[in-house]
Amino acid sequence: MSNLGQFDSDFYQSNYTIDNQDQSSEDSNAYGNLYGSRQQQASEQPQAAFVPQEMLMSSGYEGQFFQPASNPDYYSQSSYIDSFDEEPPLLEELGINFNHIWQKTLTVLNPLKPADGSIMNETDLTGPILFCVTLGATLLLAGKVQFGYVYGMSAIGCLGIHTLLNLMSSSGASYGCVASVLGYCLLPMVILSSCSIFFSLQGTFGTVLALVIVGWCSLSASKIFISALNMEGQQLLIAYPCALLYGLFALLTVF
Repeated sequence: MSNLGQFDSDFYQSNYTIDNQDQSSEDSNAYGNLYGSRQQQASEQPQAAFVPQEMLMSSGYEGQFFQPASNPDYYSQSSYIDSFDEEPPLLEELGINFNHIWQKTLTVLNPLKPADGSIMNETDLTGPILFCVTLGATLLLAGKVQFGYVYGMSAIGCLGIHTLLNLMSSSGASYGCVASVLGYCLLPMVILSSCSIFFSLQGTFGTVLALVIVGWCSLSASKIFISALNMEGQQLLIAYPCALLYGLFALLTVF
């Protein structure tokens, strides 16, 4: 039994004393007081209430937000109005004016009619291309495939007449204007090639008719050139090289 009592005293023996117990209780009380004081301070602080955004802006911010002013007259006074209704027609954008084409055609068909220089000085290739294709088509119907000769002689002839006119005229002429005038004046040659479809031109009548057509074309071309380039008194000088050019087309048509 003495051994059992000694074992109990040894088992329950500890270094923890009453003084330590008092010290730990004081520490826990101090921690509780500190935690309670923090909670009290937090409860004493007023909580932020919900304030509308308008009150915050009116009370805290005195400036103004940048708002771009809309000018209703800006778009109406703009130089460019992107509107489909006010766009020019497609033919006008392409430079195709049927009224001017018709006036040029009438001027060629009537060699005695005065030419309008403002219209004739335009670079209009719609009529010349049409007449060149028509000339080639009528030659084809007459059994002559001469499209290459028609286009080749037209290009070389326009280049030669353009060089000559720039040497004779003080104002000068553009290549497009020369090509336009010479192309429109091919219209009488189309009439000659159309006649070759129905009867042969290799004879006296055909030769006389070809000479008349060549004089018609050269007279119309020279009249238009002196009107567009202000070359008064030089019509015969311009008509001679034009007659040589249209004479090549006449030979191509007759033979």
